[in-house]
Amino acid sequence: MLYLVPTPIGNLEDMTFRAVNVLKEVDLILAEDTRTSAPLLKHFGIDKKVFAHHQHNEHKAVSEIIKFLKEGQNIALISDAGTPAISDPGFLLVREAIKEGLEVQCLPGATAFVPALINSGLPNDRFCFEGFLPVKKGRQTRLKALAEEKRTMIFYESPHRILKTIEEFITVFGPERQGSISRELSKLYEENVRGTLTDLKLHFENNPIKGEFVFCVAGLE
Repeated sequence: MLYLVPTPIGNLEDMTFRAVNVLKEVDLILAEDTRTSAPLLKHFGIDKKVFAHHQHNEHKAVSEIIKFLKEGQNIALISDAGTPAISDPGFLLVREAIKEGLEVQCLPGATAFVPALINSGLPNDRFCFEGFLPVKKGRQTRLKALAEEKRTMIFYESPHRILKTIEEFITVFGPERQGSISRELSKLYEENVRGTLTDLKLHFENNPIKGEFVFCVAGLE
């Protein structure tokens, strides 16, 4: 069995009982960054073999992992935070496991875009998740394609690019388009800023920019 196990995006109390039990019972754990996962596993008393599985080695590692699964081993995949395969490694392994007729289970758990969308106050009956936009090649093409999107759009962004992204969104969607930016979700200094894209730009020009960001933008009315 291949298990995809969500880990907390900040607050360790968001780890589920089932997630802890699965990680204690599997034969080995695949982690995006073993240094990041070590404190989490230690906190919950999980002592298992841990191997790195990230975007730089996942193509090479898939065949070996499939081999272990075929030999009858149970393997869990975790990312640094949140649910594996959501803007993190996991898709390639899941696709190959399914192709080989192996069992795959994804546990429910923490995913950053869900609380960001719900507390944005923007329509959430229909939405599209865009994750991280391309940094260079394809970025403008993607934005142009979203200009007429009617659903609420959800993006992930890093702190050193958030202001540039807000400025690009103002150009593409207009300065009065409603948006919401969440950062440090579930952590001590969680912040949710709502308003027009112009309001968001003004806020982050005058306040510290730290943490990972989830950016929700209203669709075209």
